[in-house]
Amino acid sequence: MANDQMNPITEDDIANYPANSPDFFERHAQLLAAVQLTSPHGNRAVSLQERQAEMLREKIKALEHRIMDMVRHGNENMVISDRIHRWARSLLLVQSTRALPATLVAELQGQFMVPQVALKVWDVDERYAQEPFAQGVSEDARTFAASLTQPYCGVNSGIEAAGWLGDPGTAMSIALIPLRVGAVSAPGPAFGMLVLASPDPQRFQSGLATDFLERIAELASAALSRLRPR
Repeated sequence: MANDQMNPITEDDIANYPANSPDFFERHAQLLAAVQLTSPHGNRAVSLQERQAEMLREKIKALEHRIMDMVRHGNENMVISDRIHRWARSLLLVQSTRALPATLVAELQGQFMVPQVALKVWDVDERYAQEPFAQGVSEDARTFAASLTQPYCGVNSGIEAAGWLGDPGTAMSIALIPLRVGAVSAPGPAFGMLVLASPDPQRFQSGLATDFLERIAELASAALSRLRPR
């Protein structure tokens, strides 16, 4: 008796006993029907079987929501993939190298519904050195572009590249995409930069996944390589 008082039975002991005694409910089957639990949908008491059914319904509903989210994200990714495909096709159809930057910017705006897009390319062939897309880039901007190993997304905090936009004052969020030979993260200096901007502060918010922006960077870099010295 003294030992029982020193080590009283706890709720864990009670819970562990039937869990470790598979035949307990076979010997006491009437308990399953007698157990009453509080329903999460009110204060009424429900049977154990009814509570289990409610838990299963909740799990099924949660799974349905997850499946719906997966389908929605899959559809969104398919739409973006189609837009990238159409944009890349438009670049391949450009015959005039001199017109390529303007086409790239216009199609990017149209296909992806980006309010503002700007493009600068440097270290171009001398034939294009006086074109607007090759002018107005400081050494600091080149150094900044070279420092980016992935697209930058965030608020417009007065970065020089935002000044390349037609209306920088309305650019609340921006994406800065460095252009270099190969992948965005490839070693070596950048030879250009794309600027995407929106008046919506959340459009290019910090922490945004940049997978599709990286694909855009690679395609743009490959197309614009025609402007570089041979």
